[in-house]
Amino acid sequence: MPPKPMALYLLDAPLVPFEDVYGDAARRRLADRLGIPDGPVSSAALAADPARFRDVRLVLSTWGMPSFAAEEWGRLLPALEAVFYAAGSVQAFAGPLLARGVRVFSAWGENAVPVAEMAAAQILLANKGWFQAQLRAKADYAAGRAYAARFPGNYRERVGLLGAGRIGTLVARFLQAHDLEVLVYDPFLSDADAARLGVRKAGLEEIFSTCRTVSNHLADKPETKGLLDGRLFDRMLPDATFLNTGRGATVVEEDLLRALRDAPDRTAVLDVVWPEPPDPARFRDVPNVFLTPHIAGSLNRECLRMGDAMAEEVVRYLDGAPSEREVTAAMLAAMA
Repeated sequence: MPPKPMALYLLDAPLVPFEDVYGDAARRRLADRLGIPDGPVSSAALAADPARFRDVRLVLSTWGMPSFAAEEWGRLLPALEAVFYAAGSVQAFAGPLLARGVRVFSAWGENAVPVAEMAAAQILLANKGWFQAQLRAKADYAAGRAYAARFPGNYRERVGLLGAGRIGTLVARFLQAHDLEVLVYDPFLSDADAARLGVRKAGLEEIFSTCRTVSNHLADKPETKGLLDGRLFDRMLPDATFLNTGRGATVVEEDLLRALRDAPDRTAVLDVVWPEPPDPARFRDVPNVFLTPHIAGSLNRECLRMGDAMAEEVVRYLDGAPSEREVTAAMLAAMA
C-alpha cells in the first residue's frame, strides 16, 4: 500500500476552537486517507522547523489561517499542492497561493447557509412588522398591534435583495416557498439565472423606492464601499425595513441613521456594521435600529458543516473527482 499523502492543520489563534470545526467524524475521515497530526500546527511552529514539513502536500485550515507571500509559501511548504479552508472568504491568503499554482478550496458555500437562513427569517418577520411591533407592544400593546396592522405580511409582497452571490441566491431560493415578488440588484446576474430563481432584476433606486423590505448581500469590494447612501435610504418607504447580513462597509451608516431618525417607523436590522466591533453608543439613541453581534455566519454546531465539507473535498481531491468548492483567481476577483 502506498504511503498516505502528508498533510497538516495550519492555523493561528482560531476564532472558534479547532475541534468545533473539524469534529471527530471529519478528523477520522481525514486520518484514514492522510498522514496528518490530530491537532493544528501554528505558523510559528511551521517557520521554526520547515524541514519537518517539507513533504506536506495538503493543508487544512479554518478561521485563523496565516497568510504568506508566494516565495515564503515555497520556502515553508515546497511540496504544497492544495489548501482546504473550512470557512468562508479566502481573500486574506489565497492570492499568493494561487500565484504559485496551489489549488484552494473553501467551504464558503456551506458558510453561506446559516447567513441565508437568518436573512430569509428576518425578511419574513420584517414583512409582518415584527421588529418594531414587539418593541412597541411592551410599552403599549394596542400601539404595537396598530403598527403591525400597517404591514402587508408575506402574501404577494415585494422584497428587494442586493447581491445575487451564493448567499443572495440561497435567500432567493428560500423565498421561493413563499408567494412573494422578489427584486434583485446585481450587475452580474444574467437574465437566465434570474428566471431560474424566479426573481426580477432591478436597479437600486427602484428597490429602495418600492420594496418594503430590503436585504443586503453585497460583497465588500472597492466598487461597493459606501454604495448604499442617503440617496437610497431617503427613498425608503415610511414603514420599510433594511436588513444587513452582508458587509458593513457597503453602507454609509450616518446616512442610514439619519433616514431612520427622520422616519421612526422605518427599521434597520444590522448584523454587520463598519468598523467592527462598533461603538454601541452610536445606536442607543436610534430605537428603530436592531443590532446583533455578527452572528449570521456559522456558529457552534453549524461550524461542523464546514469541516465536514472540507473532509469530503479532500477525499474528492485524492480520488480525482470534480469539485464545486474550488476557488480560482477569476472567482477571487468577484468574491467577498
